[in-house]
Amino acid sequence: MINTSVKLRDVTEEDIPIFFEQQLDSTANYIAAFTAKDPSDKDTFMDHWTKIIADETITIKTIIFNGQVSGHISNFEQFGEPEVSYWIGKEYWGQGIATKALSEFLNYIKIRPLFARAAKDNIASIRVLEKCGFRIISEDKGFSNARGKDVEEFILKLEQFDVNQ
Repeated sequence: MINTSVKLRDVTEEDIPIFFEQQLDSTANYIAAFTAKDPSDKDTFMDHWTKIIADETITIKTIIFNGQVSGHISNFEQFGEPEVSYWIGKEYWGQGIATKALSEFLNYIKIRPLFARAAKDNIASIRVLEKCGFRIISEDKGFSNARGKDVEEFILKLEQFDVNQ
C-alpha cells in the first residue's frame, strides 16, 4: 500500500536544494507573486535559508507527501504580526497537500491570532487558508518581483483552529 499521508518534519540540509528547484518554476513564482528578486540566484537562496533556519523565532517544517519533499511551511513575524506561509512544489499541486500540511501545522503552532497573505488571484491558496479557518480581513498591495508590478493581496486572519472545519 502506498503511503499518501502528509507529514511535517524538521528541515534538513538535503531539503534545501529541493526547495531551490521547486521555487525556480516560473508559473509558481507568478502565482505566489511575492518571491525572490532573482529565483535563479542560488547563493542568495542558500544564504536566506541559512539565516531562517538559524532564527529561533521562525518555525519551519518540510512537507513530506508519499515520502517525497513536496514543500515547506513556516511561521514567522511580518509587519509586527505572526504569519504563516507555505510553498508547494508545482508537481504536487491539486492533491490537497497544502490543506493537510497547514491543518497539521496549525495544531503545532498555537499562536492566535495568526495571519496569512495571498495574492488576490491566487485562488487555490486562498481556498487552502479558508478551509483551515482563515478569514479575509483586509487588503493590501505590494511589489511583486515575479510579476514586475504592484499586486493586490488579501490579508487573512485565523482566530482559532477547529480540526473539524
